[in-house]
Amino acid sequence: MQVKSRAGRKEERTAYLCLIPAFLGVSLISYLPTLAVFVLSVFKWNGLSSPEFVGMDNFQRIFTKDIYFTDSIKATILYALLAVVGAIIYSLLVALLLNMKIWGRTIFRSIFFIPYLLPAIGVYKGWQWLYEGNFGLFNFVLRMLGMKPQRFLDSPSQVVPSLVVIAIWTSGNLIVVFLAGLQNVPRVYMEAAEIDGANAWQRFWNVTIPSISPIIFYNVLTALITHLQVINPALALTDGGPGKKSMFMSYVIYLYAFKKNKLGYAAAYSVIFFILVGIFTAVLFKTQKEQIFGEGE
Repeated sequence: MQVKSRAGRKEERTAYLCLIPAFLGVSLISYLPTLAVFVLSVFKWNGLSSPEFVGMDNFQRIFTKDIYFTDSIKATILYALLAVVGAIIYSLLVALLLNMKIWGRTIFRSIFFIPYLLPAIGVYKGWQWLYEGNFGLFNFVLRMLGMKPQRFLDSPSQVVPSLVVIAIWTSGNLIVVFLAGLQNVPRVYMEAAEIDGANAWQRFWNVTIPSISPIIFYNVLTALITHLQVINPALALTDGGPGKKSMFMSYVIYLYAFKKNKLGYAAAYSVIFFILVGIFTAVLFKTQKEQIFGEGE
């Protein structure tokens, strides 16, 4: 049995002491508030009076009587799936183009990354003008082309796809990660594929994709979690409408907690939302080998 030296024990104690601030920060900011939400979900509380224990009544009401629950799940899942698929495809294509030796490559990289850095409210207000039904740029172009103007944010069938377009446009962070992965694809594999006579598509599918599969999985995971928690579009543009088609779960939680002062009920909603995000994340991890790495167990 190996005995630690005095210097080793001192170094270990120092390491633990240095970890204390990080542990306290994570606990106070993440773990304790999450635990508090679970506890608060079984209480009726408006934030001012004393909490009243109601057991599972909040959950029962959400599943049986809540007017937003079904619509919020549908809107959230639809938005997240469309946004993830669109953002991954768009980001990968842009990263492939930016990875080529073209003039002004650095400038183009900055241009595609800037939307991710812009303040969210500014982005959505700018797109609100683009989507405006009477004087918006998109409808102006459609009229110029002799086409019928669209309602975009005012249409129940178009509101989610319109918001997804904004999410895709602001996915500059995914582009940067993809670009870093593409630059680390072993050149020797590409040269071997070229010698074997593989064309551009075959090199992309059989060399590039397997080489960046961990990057793809990381981007899919982060994009999925981010877009499941969508709330900014509803706050800035739609207020959950039209017809509750953009009534996302995060927005419903905000609505009950800060507009209706039903903090216990909102906490119960948060618990359900937490479980929903956990299910999607678990499924993604479970299927990562087959869907991302192309390997069986």
